[in-house]
Amino acid sequence: MTEILGGLAINGKLVAIGASDEPIEVPPNLFLMGRRSLVGWPSGTSMDSQDTLSFSVHSGVRPMNEVFPLERAAEAYDHMMSGKARFRCVLTTGN
Repeated sequence: MTEILGGLAINGKLVAIGASDEPIEVPPNLFLMGRRSLVGWPSGTSMDSQDTLSFSVHSGVRPMNEVFPLERAAEAYDHMMSGKARFRCVLTTGN
């Protein structure tokens, strides 16, 4: 995450979600002069996930996926890593 700190706009905020053992080096002047911030946020509780799913059901929110059969997993991975995936790449099994 250290490498992207310079890309934060004035008043920009980097939100670190989840845990990582990788240290983040924060240059003080970059943050002080640009009023930037770095905050941590837990990924949420099981109740948060339930509330999100309930909201999706009631509001008609549906995911947008690019579906690949498991046999094409390598192709799906390459597609995702190339930056050409427009949505989430999902692998399916069976029919």
